[in-house]
Amino acid sequence: MDPKEIAKLTKFFREKFNNPAMVVKARPQKKDFAEVYLGDEFMGPVYRDEEDGELSFNFSMAILDIDLE
Repeated sequence: MDPKEIAKLTKFFREKFNNPAMVVKARPQKKDFAEVYLGDEFMGPVYRDEEDGELSFNFSMAILDIDLE
């Protein structure tokens, strides 16, 4: 992902989760996904999907049962 997309995604996550500690970090060797962090805690990957001229981003976050206790 390019720096503009990373900045837009970071802004989106900060606003949606109402948390300024949310940050999206690029992966140097990967162009189709980045990683979402809350501070230094990895939250999950966000994938860039461009198909038929439409662009979307897909975020996936695993929640462990021990995190729910």
